[in-house]
Amino acid sequence: MRMNRRTFLHRGALAVAGTAALPGIVVRGAMAQAGSAPSRRLVVVFQRGAADGLNAVVPYAEKNYYALRPGIAIPGKQTLDLDGFFGLHPALAGFKTLYDQGHLAIVHASGSPDATRSHSEAQDAMESGTPGVRTTDDGWLNRALQAEDASSGAPRPSAFRAVAIGAELPHTLAGKIPAIALNNANNFIVGGREENPSPAAIAFERMYTQSADPILRNAGEETFAALKQMRDTNPAQYKPAPGVEYPGTDFGNNMRQIAQLFKANLGVEAAFTDSNGWDTHQNQGGINGPFAYRLNDFASAIAAFWRDLGSEAENVTLVTMSEFGRTARENGTGGTDHGLANAMFVLGGQIKGGKVYGRWPGLADDQLSGGRDLAMTTDYRQVLGEIAAHALGLNNLEAVFPGAPVSRENFLHLV
Repeated sequence: MRMNRRTFLHRGALAVAGTAALPGIVVRGAMAQAGSAPSRRLVVVFQRGAADGLNAVVPYAEKNYYALRPGIAIPGKQTLDLDGFFGLHPALAGFKTLYDQGHLAIVHASGSPDATRSHSEAQDAMESGTPGVRTTDDGWLNRALQAEDASSGAPRPSAFRAVAIGAELPHTLAGKIPAIALNNANNFIVGGREENPSPAAIAFERMYTQSADPILRNAGEETFAALKQMRDTNPAQYKPAPGVEYPGTDFGNNMRQIAQLFKANLGVEAAFTDSNGWDTHQNQGGINGPFAYRLNDFASAIAAFWRDLGSEAENVTLVTMSEFGRTARENGTGGTDHGLANAMFVLGGQIKGGKVYGRWPGLADDQLSGGRDLAMTTDYRQVLGEIAAHALGLNNLEAVFPGAPVSRENFLHLV
């Protein structure tokens, strides 16, 4: 097994995912002391593929909504009414309970000022927190953790402080603060530290821990120490709280793993994961269909996560985002194309939920952006900035979202 040292130094990561013989973990940055439960935690969920906010949070009181979407619109009487104007898609029943309890807030007509309709460009821009600037190497969430340290006057030592559930570290968490990408918390084979290690696992550990290169050697020692710390929590034996059942899907498993990491008191302060499959160009469906299935998985997994945390949920804030929305008009193949504004969900024990926030721009033909899209009235960074300021205690929002119109004066008062 060979690794290019320049590639390693450039990425600042030890990537060992991709083989069943090795632990599915990626570590960026220096290993620190063992963690403990932080007082506040932040979870970011990225809906990759551009979710259709108009059929998730339905403006059923808008007459033109039905004219724009004759084949896929959700009938008003079948939505889960929120406030007499908006209603949730019935597949989001798991969210309706949280909304009624005052834990879930919705920000409609939110999005990025970058008008690109490229998935990769838009995702990268949103994760960097600098839409319109293509050269930002680090991510907004990593900068937020750095700003937290600056506000508190001291770093928070934990190898598991920032965790992404996935095979590789997302742009959101790239930066100076150590971060881990964890593919599966339940499948660890830690080289020679196991009773019956495989030859590949032994060779992998030796490659790092016995390397003549001090950077590789230290990274190896830190990685396997982090793995041992994780193993000591016995993640394979984790059982959710009584009565809690996660969907048996990738996203359901991701949310389950975040819950078990939180409850293991490893010091996780920020967690990130993806929900995939939101690109609905064809046969999107209305009440039923692929989009409804995706919504049900999404809401069921997040609602299960919330119930699983029990009293610990009081100090957790979760926010969702997607690279852009869908066109207001359905297309000729029963789907929707790449649009502009969308809906964000914000869940938390201290969130002022039970309300749809943001200025609604309307869906009349002359109110649509470019004659085709829901207009964006809330910059997504305003939402992230307010949530990060609350969850991480930030003082310097300019350091997190440089040049953005993000300030306490612009907060939506979600908290």
